[in-house]
Amino acid sequence: MAEEGFHPGHNPWAIALVVTLATFMEVLDTSIANVALQHIAGSLSAGQDESTWVLTSYLVSNAIVLPISGYLATRFGRKRFYMASVGLFTVSSLLCGLAPNLPLLILFRVLQGIGGGGLAPSEQSILADTFPPAKRGMAFAIYGMAVVLAPAMGPTLGGWITDHYSWRWVFFINIPVGVISIVLSHRMIKDPPWLATERKKLGPVDLGGFALVAIGLGALEIVLDKGQREDWFASTYITVFAVLAAVCLVTFVFYELRRKNPIVDVRLVMNRNFGPACLMMLVVGATLFGTTVLLPQFVQTRLGYTATLAGMALSPGGILIMVMMPFIGRLIAKVDGRKMIAFGFLCLAVSLLYTANHFDMTMSFGVVTKLRMYQAAGLAFLFVPISTVAYVGIPASKYNNASGLINLARNLGGDIGIAVITTMLARRTQIHQTDLSAHTGAASHTLTARLEGLTGVIMQAGHSHYEASKRATAVIARELYAQAETLAYVDVLWLFAVVSGVMVPLAFLMRRQVAGAAPAAH
Repeated sequence: MAEEGFHPGHNPWAIALVVTLATFMEVLDTSIANVALQHIAGSLSAGQDESTWVLTSYLVSNAIVLPISGYLATRFGRKRFYMASVGLFTVSSLLCGLAPNLPLLILFRVLQGIGGGGLAPSEQSILADTFPPAKRGMAFAIYGMAVVLAPAMGPTLGGWITDHYSWRWVFFINIPVGVISIVLSHRMIKDPPWLATERKKLGPVDLGGFALVAIGLGALEIVLDKGQREDWFASTYITVFAVLAAVCLVTFVFYELRRKNPIVDVRLVMNRNFGPACLMMLVVGATLFGTTVLLPQFVQTRLGYTATLAGMALSPGGILIMVMMPFIGRLIAKVDGRKMIAFGFLCLAVSLLYTANHFDMTMSFGVVTKLRMYQAAGLAFLFVPISTVAYVGIPASKYNNASGLINLARNLGGDIGIAVITTMLARRTQIHQTDLSAHTGAASHTLTARLEGLTGVIMQAGHSHYEASKRATAVIARELYAQAETLAYVDVLWLFAVVSGVMVPLAFLMRRQVAGAAPAAH
């Protein structure tokens, strides 16, 4: 029985480590190239806007493959599909590192995204099959450490590699990991017996569904990634892609509901546990990736940290997650998963509110580290329980589809979180700047005193009164903008805190999992 765990003939914990290796490599690659963009643009004689397609191309192809990976794993065999994904990811990483120009680099990143999109869903369904429910939480804890830790390490590692070696090594480091993963996967992973039965049930390839989901998700990723840069719906380009995404995805849902053998089983979202789990995983992705971008960005632009120092500030949070994950993996076998999810979101919401109330330009390194650790404690209580409870009521034959959808939710959440941050920072900064300017007008005695004081200091350095006054005004303008931007960061933190808080009661709408028992499969 799948509920008792599939026994492939090897130690299941060794299998968990093997698949986690590839997970870490793939999730790391979603963020590691970000900090190398300027170097890539300069090396390949490309503009900054052109170079951003190095990121967008990966996200688009990755998002297209995620939801259909379950179908592909069933049709071609999970082991074969998984090893092909690792192989494609590894070879395309080599090609990315060797790319002589930007068009070829973008092409190779598309291939890399296709390979990466097949990894996470296959790995999660392998774990769900290999471990019985009583041990599944611990398996997901090992897997979760890679998923949560890799985004935090990516920018720091990418910055260090780029500064000390070359941006090409950002891609080359995947090669040895990929080779080891292929060798170990070939020796240790086997397909469960039910997969052959499910393959026989598959009808002809659902080309219509594939076309709709590929166009819809591809267009959506372009909107999320390029929206703020193009001023959202003020741009015809973004508007066209947004309409295309909406029409294709809505049509896709109704189209797949009418098919007997859909390429993506969207009916799974109607499951009492799986639907809310996807929504909660989307929020986890948005918060995880969003705050991983937000905090380093602030400390580098406003506190003057280097990329390495910013990474060091985040590292204790990652270490805390690594320490907590095994504990939570054991706890999920004994405690109602819904309570753990509610507690995790409550901790996350409180930590984000605490961060918002202590977020300013006088923060020390210790305060930054402490704030990140508080957020990490909440996130640690979410990934494993959500992943475990999501499979309650899902038959083993649907694990491939379920894994693809829940990983898509996490990745889309990350893209949405980053899009929200970039948009809110730009727009809320303008609003706060206007508001602060209104309170520091020419009639403000505080402003007048500050200007006179700065002018006097600058004149002592040998500048004329006119030049000193001009420079003093520029200094105050920069200070005002910095204060406005800091308030915008606080607004973003409040938004994430409120969304996390809303998820607390949603956890109790899910079906209760009996601790240590097998989930019901209907």
